Amino acid sequence: MKFISIMIVLFLSPLWPLGENPAPNAPFLIVKKQTNQIAYVDDREIQNVYRVATGATNELTPNGLHTITVKAKEPYYRKKNIPGGSPDNPLGSRWIGFDAEDTDGRIYGVHGTNKPESIGANVSAGCIRMMNENVEVLFDRIPIGTKILITESEEDFTTIAKQYNAM
Repeated sequence: MKFISIMIVLFLSPLWPLGENPAPNAPFLIVKKQTNQIAYVDDREIQNVYRVATGATNELTPNGLHTITVKAKEPYYRKKNIPGGSPDNPLGSRWIGFDAEDTDGRIYGVHGTNKPESIGANVSAGCIRMMNENVEVLFDRIPIGTKILITESEEDFTTIAKQYNAM
């Protein structure tokens, strides 16, 4: 009987992250492709804005509201078999993957770079590149389940954040 009770509780208990972030002041990321910037919103305020690199063409970095699903320190670069931590690794020191275009967080992501001169440009294959020191700050502050909005909006970060109830 005890086993059945435990199974019922586990079956009926919601597991996070399901749906929206549960905390009302949850972190939120906004990427503006036209300015190559990412805003980190937390506690209903814009905490930081960083320069980034986005897709070489506008279509490569997918617009929309996505969810952070994977995080990795010193990520392995599968395409060219480059180990994490290698100076040749184009993913830099951190990977923050999100579920764009029905992927699992291992295709699209916010990550560091071994080419800091690329920051501010449209050069990636679709990911969002950041300076390693900046992506390390975000990595430590955003949990799995955080929402990331990628947009071409001309509006400022505050207006966009308010539209998504992040402020």
